[in-house]
Amino acid sequence: MPAASLDARGFEQLLTGLCKTLTAECKRGAKFAKSIAFETRVREILKGLVATYGIAVDFDPHPYVFPDIVLGEYGIEVKFTTNDTWRSVANSVFESTRSPQVRHIYIIYGKMGGKPEVAWGRYEDCVIHVRTSHVPRFEVEMHPKASLFAKMGVSYQD
Repeated sequence: MPAASLDARGFEQLLTGLCKTLTAECKRGAKFAKSIAFETRVREILKGLVATYGIAVDFDPHPYVFPDIVLGEYGIEVKFTTNDTWRSVANSVFESTRSPQVRHIYIIYGKMGGKPEVAWGRYEDCVIHVRTSHVPRFEVEMHPKASLFAKMGVSYQD
């Protein structure tokens, strides 16, 4: 099956399966002490899930590409914490390293503190704030009441 046959709904179903697998692994005792180990495991599982669509998973991407995992027109930003929170600082609002082929961005978030769980969300629905350090960065939260873009009445793409 060609990559073009994977629509957003189908991709989201793959993400649901990915999160169920990772959450089950955590419940069975899998430990991810660092974000790179978690991201690698996400890539390993994705490799099997997207192979039937003719999509390859890059295990050696540029270290600053946004989002972390590029799968054709779909992208996944991987977030990870050992804390019991669904909130994290994300990429620069300037998106200077965004992969140009990605049209749909999702977050896979591994929360290892408290009751470990992995969840996914549409990136634009999870951005809740802009924080400034050396550059303005989006702040994301899984399952927010309202995204920053919804509050401003503008889409993420705009």
